[in-house]
Amino acid sequence: MNTYTIVRPEHLNHHGYLFGGAMLRWVDEYAWLVASRDFQGCTLVTVAMEDLQFRKRAVSGSILRFEILPERLGNSSVRYRVSVFADAPGASGEEEIFSTGVTFVGLDEKGEKKALPRLDHFRSRMD
Repeated sequence: MNTYTIVRPEHLNHHGYLFGGAMLRWVDEYAWLVASRDFQGCTLVTVAMEDLQFRKRAVSGSILRFEILPERLGNSSVRYRVSVFADAPGASGEEEIFSTGVTFVGLDEKGEKKALPRLDHFRSRMD
């Protein structure tokens, strides 16, 4: 599944490039939205971000594409691979600037781990 956002001046660090914290916030939020669509009715929380790789910087006005795909399904957890591509102002195409794995765990009403349902298909792979 893909989603998009634009880098605005308020997202920049003191060097004039995208602040890494803004990227991590978007990645967590968008990956959670995808997981919640795949596992409707489940309570999911982020437990890990692994293999964070900031490859290139992004500037104000860049359009970011977040590609979020399921990577591994455990008993009570699911991991998504997130790749972020930037289409900078005036560029002729996009390039990958960031990637990570985000793992969510299902919880019951008491906040304990809960098994996730087995899916015939992931909605995120269909979009």
